[in-house]
Amino acid sequence: MDDATTSLVVLAVTVALFVWNRLPVEVVAIGCALALYVTGVLDAGAAVAGFGDPVVVFIACLFVIAGGLEASGVTAWAGRELVRRAGTDRARIVFAVMMLSAVLAALVTPNGSAAALLPVVVLAARRAGLAPSRLLLPLAFAASTGALLLLSGSPVNVIVSDALRHETGAPFGFFEFALMGLPLLLVTVAIAVLFGERLLPHRAPQGSVLDVSDHLETVLEHYRLDVGFTRLRVAPGSGLQGVPVPELVLPEGLTLVGVQHADGDPGDVGDAVLAHDVLVVTGTPAQVAGFADACALEIVTTPLTRRTREALLGREAGVAEVVVPPRSALVGQRVFPGQVRSGLTVLAVHRLGRDRGPRPTRVAEGDMLLLHGPWPAVADLAQDDTVLVVADPQLVRQQNIPLGPPAWRALAALALVVVLLATGVTTPAIAGLVGATAMVLLGVLTPLQVYRAVSWQTVVLIGGLIPLSVAISTSGAADLVAGHLVALVDGGGPRLLLAALFVLTVALGQVVSNTATVLVVTPIAIAAAHDSGVAVAPVLMLVAVAGAASFLTPIATPANMIVMGPAGYRFGDYWKLGLVTTAAWFVVAVGLIPLLWAP
Repeated sequence: MDDATTSLVVLAVTVALFVWNRLPVEVVAIGCALALYVTGVLDAGAAVAGFGDPVVVFIACLFVIAGGLEASGVTAWAGRELVRRAGTDRARIVFAVMMLSAVLAALVTPNGSAAALLPVVVLAARRAGLAPSRLLLPLAFAASTGALLLLSGSPVNVIVSDALRHETGAPFGFFEFALMGLPLLLVTVAIAVLFGERLLPHRAPQGSVLDVSDHLETVLEHYRLDVGFTRLRVAPGSGLQGVPVPELVLPEGLTLVGVQHADGDPGDVGDAVLAHDVLVVTGTPAQVAGFADACALEIVTTPLTRRTREALLGREAGVAEVVVPPRSALVGQRVFPGQVRSGLTVLAVHRLGRDRGPRPTRVAEGDMLLLHGPWPAVADLAQDDTVLVVADPQLVRQQNIPLGPPAWRALAALALVVVLLATGVTTPAIAGLVGATAMVLLGVLTPLQVYRAVSWQTVVLIGGLIPLSVAISTSGAADLVAGHLVALVDGGGPRLLLAALFVLTVALGQVVSNTATVLVVTPIAIAAAHDSGVAVAPVLMLVAVAGAASFLTPIATPANMIVMGPAGYRFGDYWKLGLVTTAAWFVVAVGLIPLLWAP
């Protein structure tokens, strides 16, 4: 069996494994590269070259940039504005959701857009009295469409642009994709707005995204926080030094909540007050100030109450409600309002729904604690096995805090990447590395967050399938398929070739990721263009458009999968709206591309 036939057999097996869906896609991709090496189609260097390809580097950097925008609250802010401005009219909400999804996808890829906007779109649906299934499929479709607005919108764009550069020496421009992206976006939005009511199912979601946009109001209603407390540090030489805790006498109107030693342990009955200990008291500001002056005490923190909302939940600090689970190490320990534990201040303790008040409490299973502190410390509670967090701190932060300095720094890093890509002063891979590095240097992401932001599954998938694209191109398989394709459309003109390539790409793209599809189809399309005497640019733009038309199945793209569970979709719910949208794309693509790029 010659190399061309072997390459096509490997392609067929790879597609079959993707459709079978029993193996992880990254395992299939690596197995594909290994198969090409074992069969002798590629040498060892070519089989692993995909993992060092500049396209893979750029795509990984796009995930980091998207992670920076999400971590800094930019995407959540955009979603909150959507909920606030769109109102409750279905058509208006669909239009707003799709336009926002498309714009965000152009900046942070379709998958990042769908994932970032999913919670706020579910929230918008709930507040408008709509089923999430009426909004989430338009969200996913708009994300796929928005990828065609900018070069950075999708790995597909980068792949075809790089292929055009190899063929002609000049890649597609950064904004050139918008010549097709904008008309397709308008068509996609119009179909969803005008026909979505009939083409979209009414499903009950399997799960619900938690709405914590009013988290602070809920907390204040449950815990009251009318009085608050003040922490007072004992200065060396204070008259309170050496006085046993039970014998402390406070002025009238002040109540001693508890004492915390400098090492963080709470003061036990019989302990003497030491220098640098902290007294937690309640009382009016005037009473507390007078007591502090008289006894050489330093006011460390002022009361946090319902009147200090920005201090309770803002850019720098937040609150978290936690439950003490069975067998927790906290059971039996003493806590009291005003005590600081692991950087977090205990604001209140509840047992069986009742406030324990300003006094020490021996923690029991099922107790609820309201904690306050810097967001990093609050976020760490999600990994703390001694408590169960009631509401995800990251979700609370994203849905509540306004844009702050990290958001502007993240937008600055994004703008830098866009400028570098738009001006063409450097390659996409270098521009992406600059943006990803800027996210770290500007303090938007930590190195650990960078690693978590990257979808390594996608990176491995693309790195493993690039050798397949190379094999199809170099082994003669692309020429073989292209020859049959050209023979099929012989004498039909450029538009018939574009139509055939559109059908081929769309059909393959419904069962294999659009990135993998484009990697496979690109060399076939180039060979077909050469054989039929058609320019490469319109053919590759057609492949990019058809590769983005992933509308018929949930497995066609991760964005489709992301919305499946929250909307309650079934496998067969996609094709109705998807088929109409795909047909409209076919008409626009085959009709418009030859007018914009001379064939």
